[in-house]
Amino acid sequence: MIQRRQFLQLSGLGLASAPLSASISHQGQRPRLPGGISSGDVSQDGAVIWSRSDRPAMMWVSVSTEADFKNSQRFPGTAALAQTDYNAKTNLTGLRPGTSYFYRVQFESLDKPGLFGELEQGRFKTAQNQAAKIRFCWSGDTVGQGYGIDPSRGGLHCYQEMLKRQADFLVHCGDLIYADGPIQAQKTLADGSVWNNITTLGKSKVAETLQEFRENYYYNFLDPKFKQFHQQIACYQQWDDHEVVNNWYPGEQLLDDQRYTVKSVSLLAERARQALLQCNPIRLNPEDPRRIYRKVSHGPMLDIFFLDMRSYRAANNLNRQKNSSADTAFLGEQQLRWLQESLANSNATWKIIAADMPIGLRVTEWQSDIAENAANGDGPALGRELEIARLLQFIAENDIHNVHFITADVHYCASHYYDPRKAQFKHFKPFWEFVSGPLHAGTFGPNELDNTFGPELVFKGIPDDLTANAPPSDNHQFFGEIEIDGLNNTMTVKHFNRFGQELWHKTLTAEA
Repeated sequence: MIQRRQFLQLSGLGLASAPLSASISHQGQRPRLPGGISSGDVSQDGAVIWSRSDRPAMMWVSVSTEADFKNSQRFPGTAALAQTDYNAKTNLTGLRPGTSYFYRVQFESLDKPGLFGELEQGRFKTAQNQAAKIRFCWSGDTVGQGYGIDPSRGGLHCYQEMLKRQADFLVHCGDLIYADGPIQAQKTLADGSVWNNITTLGKSKVAETLQEFRENYYYNFLDPKFKQFHQQIACYQQWDDHEVVNNWYPGEQLLDDQRYTVKSVSLLAERARQALLQCNPIRLNPEDPRRIYRKVSHGPMLDIFFLDMRSYRAANNLNRQKNSSADTAFLGEQQLRWLQESLANSNATWKIIAADMPIGLRVTEWQSDIAENAANGDGPALGRELEIARLLQFIAENDIHNVHFITADVHYCASHYYDPRKAQFKHFKPFWEFVSGPLHAGTFGPNELDNTFGPELVFKGIPDDLTANAPPSDNHQFFGEIEIDGLNNTMTVKHFNRFGQELWHKTLTAEA
């Protein structure tokens, strides 16, 4: 077991180490980057860069369109201080849309101003502002069910295959970490073989303190493929349940889980939220810094709406109420109104809703009928489905075209077509829901479809007799890709396995 301060030395990670200042001689005192760098929440004129120092330091980011950094711009970031465990971010502004940028991250000591530390380099692409090709990946579920980083089995291999696709960005639909899933040194598989994990002190128990939640994010950067991917490809992150604890909802008490000394899920969730926002390149909302749901525009071709299906839900229950009430909240009234208004005001051809849970697949608490998402079984819209019905009916009544969903959560990949002619609730436009994941976790499924909104299973990437919690080495790990062609008004969706093999594709033509 290694401490996180030893990560860089033991794993040999890092693309480049070169000081900006040639006068550095205090090698033992200069700031280091023990975790790596990443970019995210790219917009048409900017991006957010994240990194972490090992001591009090000021973050600096240099940006250029050229690999040799001619004509570069330099941006100051936030100070890396002990209260954030030396996490820091830099907001880049004034950039050109649809442009690939190289960036370098370096920290300047606050104890010895002018003393600069090691440097790491990455790249990202800003969002488009005109009709053009846009290609991005989506998936979810990283380091779950005790399957940590096993170098002998290729580590987090999906990230290497996604990097080969050279997409403009990744949408990670949740379960960025498994804060409730400690990583042990060994895990025996069904065939008797052993999964050998890299282990750390911070990932050896369920996360309860703010620092333990942070350590879950740091763990993933121990994998060279994960680290390199995030250096090269911008990411949009949203959360689901395992960033806090399995199947959580506000107000829950973990009275029967002896692993936890902290029983209040609301307290755990606030610590987890701080870790999420500190340890990822997520742009904070100036009006509500706690808010995770947001919209990003990629020009006239694409708007993406990132949901938060955790923070505003009511307690998980049987989910079969006939009328809306506080007990049927899922997105919550404020987020639902925001989504409706944002969709109505969108001028983009394609409107993609990034949901952290699927609509038509039944997801319940283990061996029970307690609903985890909106689906509650065949029949009319009830319980949380009433919110989904309101959303779909609003889209139809306002004649909003080309709205589709991407999601993860269920640990397998699938494509569902929702047809009002086959549905119990019929007041909506047909749409698609594309499911992907896991990137590196146990594989489950397939889940039962709920006919309330008329989903048809068009494709799934696993056999019906899949053994539950199949390891990543069984090759049932998945990511999806969407390519939007601005000239032909088409959107092509593809599913890939962990070796980058295409499993299925579908091309949709935009409805005028």
